Amino acid sequence: MMDVFLLLVYIGVGEDRRLESNKMHFRDVTECNFFAGQLTKRYTNSRHYGIVDKRDRVTAYCVPKRVNPKSVRVY
Repeated sequence: MMDVFLLLVYIGVGEDRRLESNKMHFRDVTECNFFAGQLTKRYTNSRHYGIVDKRDRVTAYCVPKRVNPKSVRVY
């Protein structure tokens, strides 16, 4: 088993919120956070709050997880 950081990407807020991706695993939290930041740059919840439709807002963050590196691709 290996400790990694899982990148979770959600689209929408409230009742419209749905998990869009939970398959990207990173060895390093800094790299995981970089991709989370890049994914939310255009459609984040805080920036452009009044402009972007609630269904299109993106939230991404990293959480620790234990995985088997033989069965999961780790970046």
